[in-house]
Amino acid sequence: MDASAPKLLDQVRDAIRRKHYSIRTEETYCDWIRRYILFHDKKHPRDMGAAEIERFLTHLAVAGKVAASTQNQALCA
Repeated sequence: MDASAPKLLDQVRDAIRRKHYSIRTEETYCDWIRRYILFHDKKHPRDMGAAEIERFLTHLAVAGKVAASTQNQALCA
């Protein structure tokens, strides 16, 4: 990775701001992204795919017992 390239969450924040989402949505999405990365032992999202997303969402449903709307929010993030 280029040392001058913005970090992942900075890129996410920029994209969210370009879409004029609320600051609360930005905070929530960044939190979900952090949780996703930590769930996968700090693996970068560019190195993961659909299988890892499905595993994370399944974990939320089974272990976290979250509602479908919460899973959807995590997926959108």
